[in-house]
Amino acid sequence: MSTEENKAPEAVAGQGDSQQAGNDSGDRGRGRGRGRGEGGGRRGNRQDREEKSQFIEHVITINRVSKVVKGGRRFSFTALVVVGDGDGMVGMGYGKAKEVPAAIAKGVEEAKKNFFRVPRIQKTIPHPITAEDAAGIVLLRPAAPGTGVIAGGPVRAVLDAAGVHDILSKSLGSSNAINIVHATIAALKGLERPEEVAARRGLPVDEVAPAALLRANEGANS
Repeated sequence: MSTEENKAPEAVAGQGDSQQAGNDSGDRGRGRGRGRGEGGGRRGNRQDREEKSQFIEHVITINRVSKVVKGGRRFSFTALVVVGDGDGMVGMGYGKAKEVPAAIAKGVEEAKKNFFRVPRIQKTIPHPITAEDAAGIVLLRPAAPGTGVIAGGPVRAVLDAAGVHDILSKSLGSSNAINIVHATIAALKGLERPEEVAARRGLPVDEVAPAALLRANEGANS
């Protein structure tokens, strides 16, 4: 009797040890899986940050809007965003969502779909231009190297994203940021290189562009 009673607790203890060992191995397995999952997530976030760093993003304005429905009002946010690569590509987009970060993200995606190439000679524009959109009117003039960007907030954001670093500008119309950005985008879309103007007019390039501009253009192409 005494021998059987002594063996029973040992058997129970053995079973308990095996269960605990199994639990420990399971915990270690889960720990390894969790570590790999978190590492993969960190790598994914790093790739997203590297992709975002390739573009210059400027949030011009954020507005809260409301929609009247049967149960009351529904509020949401709109964001006007300008995105560029800093090397001649720029675009503008709107985003609308219930939260500000989501609205900005939608604006960035739309701006990337609206990319266009801005003609540049070195770090300035080829010629003066005035453009208007709605009530916004913007004047852009080329500037000598080292001048910098002489512009207000909305215009400066667009020019910075486009990679234009020497320029003179003036807003002649509405002070609304949305109108100014639209007018600036219209001005950049209206720019032409000297070769394009000469081909359209049927004239030599040296007759439609100043000598200094041609020298700068040759330096940019070389």
